[in-house]
Order: sequence, then structure tokens, then C-alpha cells
Amino acid sequence: MKITDLNRDGGIGSNSMYVEIGETRFIVDAGLNPKIAGYRATPDFSLVEGKQIDFIVITHCHLDHIGSLPILMRNHPEARVLMSHSSQMLIERMLHNSCNVMKRQRAEQNIAEYPLFTHEDVDYIADRFEVVPFCKPVSMGKNGSPIGITLFPAGHVAGAGGLEIAADNQKYFFSGDVLFESQQTLDGARFPLEKRYRAVILETTRGETERPAGKTRESEVERLLKTVVGALRRGGSVLIPVFALGRMQEILTIINNARKEGLVPTCPVFGAGLGLAVADHLDQIAKRTGQVNFTRKTIKELRLRRPPRRLVPGREPPEQGIYILSSGMMVENTPSYGLAASILAQGRNAICFVGYCDPDTPGGKLLETAPGESFVFETFDYQTPVRAQIERFEMSGHADREELLNFALKAEPETVVLTHGDPGARAWFAAALKENNPSLAVVDPKPLVAHTV
Repeated sequence: MKITDLNRDGGIGSNSMYVEIGETRFIVDAGLNPKIAGYRATPDFSLVEGKQIDFIVITHCHLDHIGSLPILMRNHPEARVLMSHSSQMLIERMLHNSCNVMKRQRAEQNIAEYPLFTHEDVDYIADRFEVVPFCKPVSMGKNGSPIGITLFPAGHVAGAGGLEIAADNQKYFFSGDVLFESQQTLDGARFPLEKRYRAVILETTRGETERPAGKTRESEVERLLKTVVGALRRGGSVLIPVFALGRMQEILTIINNARKEGLVPTCPVFGAGLGLAVADHLDQIAKRTGQVNFTRKTIKELRLRRPPRRLVPGREPPEQGIYILSSGMMVENTPSYGLAASILAQGRNAICFVGYCDPDTPGGKLLETAPGESFVFETFDYQTPVRAQIERFEMSGHADREELLNFALKAEPETVVLTHGDPGARAWFAAALKENNPSLAVVDPKPLVAHTV
């Protein structure tokens, strides 16, 4: 098998892997780098220009894995597009939202290339999305050389799947983004741990993050709830920035369950962003597939409300409460960014980060700002000392590095290919894998360079 990372910048961004097995060619994911504008944010599809792509596999519906799919499908109209049932129910909504965001960025930032695709493009390609049931092999390949593909539940978010490839009496495994622990809204990954693979293509997102001894997801949820209660008792508000797919619905469920158990006082709960539309889709996924543990009943029980439309930097919102808002990294021009500017200057408030924050995003920069130091909201031209309580909780949708390391070693591969991680994260995995198995070949692929595994 020959693989080429089409993510021109490496790291975490426009995730896309070109795979060649004999005469069969396919692509795993087609993402968009949210930190870069224009076509530079897409994978470098020039490497597959003019080549026949037999099929495309989507591992899950986060933007960094699907954001360039309409472009790839436009250039390869004969390619089949395969994904899980839950992903097929989510992907159109996520792509339509991406189109909306690009239109807004074109107007606000004068990005001439945007939108990279239109709503009509999304509607046009939707009929080509094919469902692959979890844990049931599907035969692909051509010219008498069959290739078996199987998706296995990967936790992480609804519909996420790890991908097994079987060809020429060899097996290969793409982890995709994976979480082995169960969340309140989604069961953890169910990967085939006892199989031997020729190669494992492994995500490395949390390679630089060591979970402190004694910290578990349950203990971090408990700490989050204590932080929320503390801020409310001080007369303050709590902002929890969340990703639209998965994280918002998980936090809504945690707060609702805690309130039922008397662990959180009754107070207004506010929600905004794409996550509320995604909640409707998860409700349907729960009813049709049973693969998520979230319904709109949670929103009704919380009596979820929209936050005030007009917030003024430095002026607290008119109502104290819990604000569960997109985006998870507090990106500019999102509800979480606006509310943070409103509450950061007052010590009675709290901002609770419950997922990964890129260091270059406003959320990542705020986490690195010490109490009392100044923080700048560039979009608002507003600067304030950090007085609100800022906390980060180990509740990531990605597996801990030790869990991924154990999975890779148990699979007994000849080669591990490192993907979806910053340089430091990949370096940790490379060292840890070699330390545990010196004979193991570890590949940190250079972008746009083919590697045989």
C-alpha cells in the first residue's frame, strides 16, 4: 500500500490521505484547515488531478475532515463516497454551515475565493453519499483485485469510524479521530484490538498532553460542575465554549443530568451556534440508529434559551447563567468570543474550556494569559485584564496518548504512520513506539510525498 498525505502543511488541518493499492486508488477524508483562508486551506488535490479515484471514505463530519469534500467530488465525479449512517445524516448540514461561514468571511474579510463551494453544490453531491454499516465489510477494488473496507465505531463524535482495509492477504487500519472512553452521549470506540495489521495509520492529537495522575473523565466532570456552581454562587456567569458537533450536546447533557441530581442550582441556561441545529440531527440519529444517547428532550428539560443578541465588550450580559456557546476555540465572530469579551473583566465569572484549543486561536491564547495580564479581543478593538476564572478540563474527544500507544502496539503492525498531530505530538509517539518496540518502523510522513507501507 502506498499513502500520500495531501495535507500540504502537515499537522492538524486539511486532513486527507491518498491511498494506492494495486490499481485501486482512494482517498480518506477531505478536510479544510480552519486557520487558513482560501484554496490554501484545502488539501493539495493537484497530486490526484487527472487520476481516477475509485472511492472516498469519510471518517467523521468535523470540518477538518470534510470541508473540502465538495471540491474533491467536483473534480472526481465518478468516485463513490462512503461513510457511516450517522455521518450521512450529518454531513449535509455541516457542509451547508461551512458555506455560510465562507460567505460571511468573504463579506467581512474580502476573501475573493470564498465560498469555495455553494449550497447548490452540496445539494447536488448529496445523492452520491453511500452508507457503510459499522462492523460489516464492504467489497471494493477492481479488475479482479477485491479490497475489503470495514468501518468500526470510533467514539469521538456521532458517526466517527476507524477504517480497516483488507487487500492481498494484508490488513491496514486508519484510526481516524478516536476516543476509547464513553461519553454521556456516545459510547467509546470499538476497534478490533486482537487483529494484526501490516500498518496502522494513527492519530496523534494528544501526544504532547500528559493526563495528570488521578485525573479521569469523571473527576474532570465533577471539577467542571464545582467550577460552575462556584461562579453562580459568586453572582457570576459561566461560559463553556463548545464545538458544534458532539461537545455542545455532551455539555448540555452533563448540565441537565447534574441539575436533576441537585448538583447544579436551577438557573438560566443559554445556547447558541451550529450545535443547536446539530442537536436536531442527533435526535434523529438516536431515533433511527440508537448510536447516540442524546435527544431534544435534554434541551426541553433545560429550557434552553438564546443569549442576548447584542453584547457589549466589558459589559456583562443582563442575566446571570450558564452559557454553552460555539465555537470551542472561541474563534472571532462567534457567540463564545462575544460573550467572553463581555465577562472576562469580572472575577465573579468563569470561562471553562472542555476541548482542544489550538494555541493560535483566541481560546488558546486566553489559556496562556496569566490572571491580571491584559487580553486583546482584536475584532472588537477591546483590551481588558483577565479577572474571570479561566479553567481547562481534560474532557477531550480524542483518546489519551497512552491509550493510542497501547492500541498501536497490540495491533502488532510492521509500520505505524503518524497523522493528525503537531510536530511535538508526533515526536512523542515516535519515541514511545520505538522504546516499546525497537523493530517497529515509525513513519512521520512528509506532506505530498508517497510512502510505501
